[in-house]
Amino acid sequence: MADEKQNFEDALKKLERLVGEMESGDLSLDEMMKRFEEGRRLVSFCTTELETIRQRIEKVTSAVPPSVEPMDILKG
Repeated sequence: MADEKQNFEDALKKLERLVGEMESGDLSLDEMMKRFEEGRRLVSFCTTELETIRQRIEKVTSAVPPSVEPMDILKG
């Protein structure tokens, strides 16, 4: 199961490692299924994290007046 303290970057690295292990062809069917199940949990975690970030971006950008470009705010 994905650790509650895990961040997106760590989960993505772990997912990439799992894919590499699965593509190696060196795993038994049982080990392949374990990696697949863990990978599905990681994909779910990453999808949730990305959706949360998307919602935060929408919230921030909707608070900016339409006539103001986001980079204008940074310029001061």
